Amino acid sequence: MSQRIAVYTGSFDPVTLGHLHIIHRASQLFDVLVVGIGINKDKQPLFTPQERVDLVEQVTADLPSVRVQTFDDLAVDFVRRCDAKVMVRGIRPMTDVAGEFTMLMANRQLDHSIETVFLMADDRFAHVSSSLLKQIAQMSDDDERLARFVPREIIPAIRKRQAERNATKQP
Repeated sequence: MSQRIAVYTGSFDPVTLGHLHIIHRASQLFDVLVVGIGINKDKQPLFTPQERVDLVEQVTADLPSVRVQTFDDLAVDFVRRCDAKVMVRGIRPMTDVAGEFTMLMANRQLDHSIETVFLMADDRFAHVSSSLLKQIAQMSDDDERLARFVPREIIPAIRKRQAERNATKQP
């Protein structure tokens, strides 16, 4: 019997508690969960692709069925390369549904053999986004506040990157 492989794609810049919650849940549903870190050359990420891989691997080290890889093409092509037939998507507030539905329909046109499974965000994480936590990290030096949104293990990396960026902005 072949393994049930699923792929969860996103930018994970950085990985949030919401992402991690979806990863934990999806890893219980499939034999292998590939976390696909998308590289969008038009965006200015906080972390490099390799740093994002390292951070996700750090917070999922206790999940032996999770693999982390980068991709820079269409998600359906990446899913196919992973020998998967399922794409996992996390849904936060209802405003995510329209965009995710549009993506699902486009992905079906590109590869009708790939199914999309939606996992609703836990209410504790429904409001958490990478952009929100970047704002909080920038405006507050309270690590306890930041720990409400990201795994504690990655807070030092966020603070270090924040300090590096602030140092380059100084005249």
